[in-house]
Amino acid sequence: MANVSSKVFDRLSTGIKRFQPILNNAKSRDVNESDTVIIITDMLSEIFGYDKYSEITSEFMIRSTYCDLAIKLDGKLAFLLEVKAIGLELKDNFVKQAVDYAANQGVDFVVLTNGVLWKVYKITFAKPVDSELVFEIDFLTLNNKNKDDAEKLSLLSKEGWQKSFLYDYHSQKQALSKFFLSAILLSDTIIEVVRRELRKISPDVKVSSEQIKEVIFKEVLKREVIEGEKAEEAKKKINKVFSKISKTKVHKQNSDNSGDDKSAVQENDEEKTIPQSID
Repeated sequence: MANVSSKVFDRLSTGIKRFQPILNNAKSRDVNESDTVIIITDMLSEIFGYDKYSEITSEFMIRSTYCDLAIKLDGKLAFLLEVKAIGLELKDNFVKQAVDYAANQGVDFVVLTNGVLWKVYKITFAKPVDSELVFEIDFLTLNNKNKDDAEKLSLLSKEGWQKSFLYDYHSQKQALSKFFLSAILLSDTIIEVVRRELRKISPDVKVSSEQIKEVIFKEVLKREVIEGEKAEEAKKKINKVFSKISKTKVHKQNSDNSGDDKSAVQENDEEKTIPQSID
């Protein structure tokens, strides 16, 4: 995960310790959404490191409606936050509302929070627009001395955003997703590796790549990881990577062959220029 500097870790650790009793108190009083927004604004400033007056924008207007908070860095919109009252459950319709706000602004990430729970979503700009839960945090369960908790918080910090921590975390999670792993297992490259290993184990048995792929497809993997939009998206990305690798290898081989040809020509030229001995 993210490599958090000692300076940032201290700020995150101090913030956890300071705001947990504040959130507990607000929860016990069941404060409204406006008061929750005030608390979260303070958290964004004191914990996550954003400037309250220049980088945190409240009531951000989106197509004649408003998202509660937005983070702007260097004048550019970074991500949005949709805030609900601290006592409210973060229901699916709230997620859709937050995702719609983000999609309309063309931003990749949106946070849905009630102060205690923080849910971070990555927007997929397809038809229809979709979203993926990247991670969630229960702030009241965090340990201010735990490095993993600090690293998770740092994904939303100003320093983390400037170093693309959240994008890197999402890429890593996506690479380890069931859809990507299943697409890799069904790729021609991996199927060929499996076929070679089977030949070592059973040299007398002839098995084709298609037979192996069919067994994996029908009997090893679940249908949910090989069918549907996410499975197709993973397959396309995997094929694109393998295609790029293949083209790189071909280009390198051509370059090597070209180098060999030039060396051969040079050697022939040198042979031609060797002076004949005079008897």
